[in-house]
Amino acid sequence: MSKEDHSVDPSFVREMASILKDTDLTEIEVEHGEMRVRVSRQKDYGGYAQPMHYAAPSGPAPAAPAQHAEQPAALAAATGPEKGTVPSPMVGTIYLSSAPGARAFVEVGQKVAEGETLLIIEAMKTMNQIPAPRAGTVTKILVENAQPVEYGEPLVVIA
Repeated sequence: MSKEDHSVDPSFVREMASILKDTDLTEIEVEHGEMRVRVSRQKDYGGYAQPMHYAAPSGPAPAAPAQHAEQPAALAAATGPEKGTVPSPMVGTIYLSSAPGARAFVEVGQKVAEGETLLIIEAMKTMNQIPAPRAGTVTKILVENAQPVEYGEPLVVIA
C-alpha cells in the first residue's frame, strides 16, 4: 500500500504569498488533484484600522456641514455604482490593450457592440477577455492599465 504525500512545498506557499503582495490581492487559492492550497492576507490600510460598518443611529439626523456639499465624488461612491457600470467578473490584473504599446480596446466616447472586448483581466497567468454586456457608448473607464482589481469592482461605464 503506497502512502500519498500530502505535504505542501513551503516555497510554493511563499510564491503564492508573493503573488498576493505583487498584485495587491487579498486571497488566492490553487487546487491540484486532491490538494488545495489557499493563501489570504488582510488588506493594509496604511496604519489605520480596517474600516468598520456601523448602523445609523435612530432619530433626527444632524445637519451636514457645508464642506460636505462640495464632495460629489465621495457621495456618488457611497450611494452605489453608476447606472451602466460593468463590474469585474473576477480578481486579477487589468490590461486595456492586447499588448504593451498596442491601441486600447476601447476609449471614452467610443460606441461598442454587445460582446465586443472592453479589456483583459489576467488571472493565474490566463488572459480573460471581458466583453461588453450590452451595446452603447463608453462614458467612463474607471481603471488604469496593469491595475489589480477585485471581484465586483467597477471597470467601465456604458451608457
